[in-house]
Amino acid sequence: MANKTNGNQVLVERETYEKDGNTYFSHVVKGKIRGKDVKATVVPHDVGGYAILDIVFGEKPTAELVLKPYEIKDEKTKRTVKGNTYAVRSADEATGEIYECPVKPFRNSDKTILTMLIG
Repeated sequence: MANKTNGNQVLVERETYEKDGNTYFSHVVKGKIRGKDVKATVVPHDVGGYAILDIVFGEKPTAELVLKPYEIKDEKTKRTVKGNTYAVRSADEATGEIYECPVKPFRNSDKTILTMLIG
């Protein structure tokens, strides 16, 4: 159901696009839902995160999407809010060092697609 996987690993792919004569990267999770090809764009939490994503990806076209569940309990209302945050992660093949950058869905529709792809 999800995109290219290695076991349960969901991958974020780098795609290039042109704007105003410059080349930039977008970061997408691709998959298939009910036979339809879909993709969700993820972005870092701030502009400086793009430099971190460059480090995480290195020279590779893909990196792992990591799902991080959270739970927050409101003490006043006793309501518990649950959700997920995301990060893009890779490991240095020589040293095993882990590189990670927090990301978020670009649009609400991207959040919906990610939820459908990875539950």
